[in-house]
Amino acid sequence: MKEYVSKCLADTERIASEIAGHLKKGSFLALYGEMGAGKTAFVRGLVKALIPECLDLVHSPTFAIVNEYAGRELTIYHFDLYRIKNEEDLYSTGFYDYPDDCIIVTEWSELFENAIPKNAVRVKIEIINDTERRITLC
Repeated sequence: MKEYVSKCLADTERIASEIAGHLKKGSFLALYGEMGAGKTAFVRGLVKALIPECLDLVHSPTFAIVNEYAGRELTIYHFDLYRIKNEEDLYSTGFYDYPDDCIIVTEWSELFENAIPKNAVRVKIEIINDTERRITLC
């Protein structure tokens, strides 16, 4: 377990960029944290490090359910599980059909813990105050 403290959104993005350096195709990142914790900012940092040409595309996939950031060498699928009601709905998104040569990131992972692979990198983002966050990598 590794712990970071972010003092601003730019810190959260920088921490995510650092973690991105340890990821490879086939990685699965499960993000945990309440509304406004900085999960999408974390994803922005990952994309900035791994697929910078897609940085402008990063936004919360709350209404789309999944965003695809396709680079020349790598694709990241960014899921928001918040609006998914049950396992059947999750299945209908194609969640289980994504290729092994990508990186999958889920927000609101706690809602479908049984769908998160055992070997997933788990990232918990906790609000300390208006600007600070505790980011724990498990």
